[in-house]
Amino acid sequence: MSHVPEQLKYSREHEWVRAEGNRAYIGITHFAQDELGDIVYVELPEVGATVTAGETFGTVESVKTVSDLYAPVSGQVIEVNKALADAPEKVNESPYDEAWMIVVEMSDAGELDALLSADAYAKHIES
Repeated sequence: MSHVPEQLKYSREHEWVRAEGNRAYIGITHFAQDELGDIVYVELPEVGATVTAGETFGTVESVKTVSDLYAPVSGQVIEVNKALADAPEKVNESPYDEAWMIVVEMSDAGELDALLSADAYAKHIES
């Protein structure tokens, strides 16, 4: 469980959410970055963009493949982690800390209830 922090919520598509009030910090999980391999490019939306739960908000490109990023919650993007443009490898090195991708002002915090707990996500990736 060391790679599945308890305090976060998770999507079945391998994004994590750290809610702070009405703000949701979003990134991809350790499992996702491990499956993808070395991350070489991250494409994220602009500040001000609207994201919808379950729909794509960007892509992450590794040496192996390009993967869509799916929004675990809906709302407006209020911050984008610009550091990932110059250092996409941070997604591999620190997926839960330095490599958060976007911050969303949630339009419906109730959407968090549909996400997986750490225990449920750990079971999801074991299956």
